[in-house]
Amino acid sequence: MSPMTWSPDEATLAAFRHLALQNAIEYEGKAAPGSVIGRLMGSRADLRPHGKIISPLIAKAVAEANAMATSEGLDALRAILEIEAPHLLEKREKQERRVGLPELKNAEKGKVVLRFAPNPNGPMSFGHARGIVINGEYAKEWEGELILRFDDTDTVVKPPLPHAYQEIENEATSLLGFAPHRVVIASDQIPHYYEHAERMLNAGFGYVCQCSGEAFKVFRVEKNECPCRQNSSSLNMELWNKMLDGTFNPGDAVVRVKTDMTLKNPALRDWPALRMQDTENHPHPRPSIGSKYRVWPLLDFQSAVEDHLQGVTHIIRGKDLMDSTRKQTLLYQHFGWTYPETMYWGRVKVHEWGGFSTSQMRRDIEAGMFTGWDDPRLPTLSALTRRGITAEALRAFWIELGVTQKDISVPLSALFSHNTKQIDDGAPRLSFIRSPQSFELHGEHPEQVEVDVHPNHPKMGQRVFDLNGTALWIEQEDVMKGNLRLKGFADVAIEGSNATVESIERQDQRPIVHWLTNAQSKDGTLIVAKDGELLEFNGQMERHNYPEGTMVQLERIGYGRVLDATTILFSHA
Repeated sequence: MSPMTWSPDEATLAAFRHLALQNAIEYEGKAAPGSVIGRLMGSRADLRPHGKIISPLIAKAVAEANAMATSEGLDALRAILEIEAPHLLEKREKQERRVGLPELKNAEKGKVVLRFAPNPNGPMSFGHARGIVINGEYAKEWEGELILRFDDTDTVVKPPLPHAYQEIENEATSLLGFAPHRVVIASDQIPHYYEHAERMLNAGFGYVCQCSGEAFKVFRVEKNECPCRQNSSSLNMELWNKMLDGTFNPGDAVVRVKTDMTLKNPALRDWPALRMQDTENHPHPRPSIGSKYRVWPLLDFQSAVEDHLQGVTHIIRGKDLMDSTRKQTLLYQHFGWTYPETMYWGRVKVHEWGGFSTSQMRRDIEAGMFTGWDDPRLPTLSALTRRGITAEALRAFWIELGVTQKDISVPLSALFSHNTKQIDDGAPRLSFIRSPQSFELHGEHPEQVEVDVHPNHPKMGQRVFDLNGTALWIEQEDVMKGNLRLKGFADVAIEGSNATVESIERQDQRPIVHWLTNAQSKDGTLIVAKDGELLEFNGQMERHNYPEGTMVQLERIGYGRVLDATTILFSHA
């Protein structure tokens, strides 16, 4: 059955409900969809392809569990599990370390050195946050150091973006909660890479190869040695100098690491370490570098040498880089170095986002498809920050997922649930009426209504609505429901363009809707990023004087970030 036609059976729906109840018990009536989904997907691999269908079902089960905890108490939840799923009530073993993060092997307090190494061809994306958060957590745990290293040695395929260096450093500091202990820029380290290349050539475990890429591919596939492999050290140094002085052109020669041409993995056979780049036509964007160097290290060589130079003890990265570990281990053996402890994580796919890459986003921005790196439709950290996603929520999200080599598929609601915990307590309530319809208010009612700015914090003040001689605004969609309960005010009967007060106290189960008075509202706009589109909804915005950047909760809509007095950027429900 395809993921699109799949639907859960009764037993699976019961499992959703039981996990939601368990989570609500553990977190005292504040279960989070993301936590439940993470636990479910960790134990039920068969459900992972159906995340889009499961996500709203889990959200519903969590909402019902939290509501029951509020109305009936946690004992009522325990009573259900005792009958239906007693195994979920077994005491969960307390973890001494943060949830999701395994022990760091061979680590010693104060001596752990980790690194996060982005390519500065654009600011950081959502995926980059995983690297900075996980490495940062371990650095804090072990009182060690975290290096921010810019791998900026490709000026042709992934040319660095000048402003990205500072932006990435700022984003890293925000996510970590502290500044990186060291900042290293690879393009500043070229002399060190040259030194190690020459040591390799002189020691005989590297050579300058003049074969074409296609010719060497044949040698690699057939497990035959390239003729250049037999070069003497003196010939290799002569050819190396020709790479440096301009005698050779890009593509004429590369420096290779000698391994074994019969190794099972073809990628490891005499892999390339340094090559020439056309820096005349593709100069490095940093003025201090520009066209200064013709020969540049490839990432596996550059990263391996730099890790050694900086004393890196532990490397934590994606499992797609396992071949890099294998290549670099072979190089370390040549140099007589000890390779760092290494951990891997699998891929995390977010349902709502397709396949984004920094390079593609940069091309799309330059083509005018997006307004910039902070366009709310993009999965960049600047876009998420603009939408009001906090650094604390991102940290909690990635720590909860932990370090596992399993590929994981999660909905954005998992991140949003963490963000709600961070912002809800301080978010003032505000009304926005989409597709507003005007009504004249009739019947007996007070002259004004006062509603708490925040239901849990009376000290935040009151929202005052003057009801004398003013029209009401109600969403057109709500009007179709018939008689209504205006939230915090009264039961009203809707007829034509009139809203007649029937009772100040609630008398029945008519729908509760949000509303505004004409006097307390003005024309406003709600901007929503959805399905790759940037949508604008015009309506009536409650008057306020919150400064730009304030996070608010729009009644019955969700959370948003104030852009100005009449514009709010939707964050999430």
